[in-house]
Amino acid sequence: MTHSTEIPYSKEFLEALPKTDLHVHLDGSLRLSTLIELAEEQNLKLPSYTSEGLRELVFKDSYRDLPDYLHGFAYTSPVLSTPEALERVAFELAEDSLAEGVLYVEVRFAPQLHVRPGLEIPQIIEAVDRGFDRVRRRHEASEAVTSGAVPPFRYGIIACAMRMFTGGFAPYYKNLLAALGHFPAQEVYGVASMALARSVVEVRDRSGLPLVGFDLAGAEAGNPPQNHEAAFVYAKRHFLKTTVHAGEAYGPESMFQAITRLNADRIGHGTHLYSSNLVTDQGDPEQYVRQLAEYVADRRITLEVCITSNMQTMPELRQVEDHPFGRMVRDKLSVTLCTDNRLISRTSVTQEISQACQAFKISPTELRNLIIYGFKRSFYPGTYGEKRAYVRQIINLYDRVAAEHQVER
Repeated sequence: MTHSTEIPYSKEFLEALPKTDLHVHLDGSLRLSTLIELAEEQNLKLPSYTSEGLRELVFKDSYRDLPDYLHGFAYTSPVLSTPEALERVAFELAEDSLAEGVLYVEVRFAPQLHVRPGLEIPQIIEAVDRGFDRVRRRHEASEAVTSGAVPPFRYGIIACAMRMFTGGFAPYYKNLLAALGHFPAQEVYGVASMALARSVVEVRDRSGLPLVGFDLAGAEAGNPPQNHEAAFVYAKRHFLKTTVHAGEAYGPESMFQAITRLNADRIGHGTHLYSSNLVTDQGDPEQYVRQLAEYVADRRITLEVCITSNMQTMPELRQVEDHPFGRMVRDKLSVTLCTDNRLISRTSVTQEISQACQAFKISPTELRNLIIYGFKRSFYPGTYGEKRAYVRQIINLYDRVAAEHQVER
């Protein structure tokens, strides 16, 4: 297949490919109709009760900045206040993912944001698992899977600790702030993240749920990763893999801290990896980013890239071609394309791949590597042997789909 100025791959080919979504937030990926129904059931106020109105007022094609982008969570997060709502949204996210060929998802969310009287962290995680597991079981019973034509659907759950919080969404935070009000803020946040790490490990070990990772999310600037170092040490000590939001709203040094202080296995976003202009405490910023990029490449620290989300929150990214993803691919970094928030960014994995292929003229070999990296660098919730067997199934399916669509490496 030859390249042209147009996207070199058909929509049908990209949809048929097996895909992953390693960076997708549960509370940013609701169906609009579900958000409206849940808000009405719970008597929660929305700026509009129609999909058209919400798209115009809240979930837009573009946003002014990160605060404007995050405004949508003020409506999505509060409706996830019951086990039934959490299970429904998880089920629908799994359905929507599978419908576009995403066979492996790592859904992430901050359980502490959903704590209510009578709804604690174990029940929250169990509800999300039930939603995803319903889709897994239904897909596994399909003829396509039982015949061996298509690999099964798999998923993992990543718990997000928050860099900081206001207490606005959950009584948990208000109570914690009241109890620890005489401590410095960073110590309060550290206590919260450690409490979450302990809860996640306990739930995983007691229930066997696919809790595969621990994340750090929230306002990056002014909230350094090391405030949460103890929680990440605890997670690692209990064999919980880690990913950290870094290099999204802050510079390369934030990524360095995530890697060296929190021992991150993967980095969420990493958009500012090459932004030497944001380096503040190094002698030669250009040399610093070169060395950091080489370190990330050599250690195969996978970057969970979310192009649409980045463009919506970073005014300097005026077109897809401005995103550093193309350079990441040229530098042979381990990268995978993700949605971040299917609702708030109004995107899909297929759309993310499609726009990247067109903007950066991704070759068939690069595309194959990109897709397979997602599966290989996943925090797969089984044994290493099971993961290898699953990845082999994926590779076989990828090559079969490529042959059917006459896409040669």
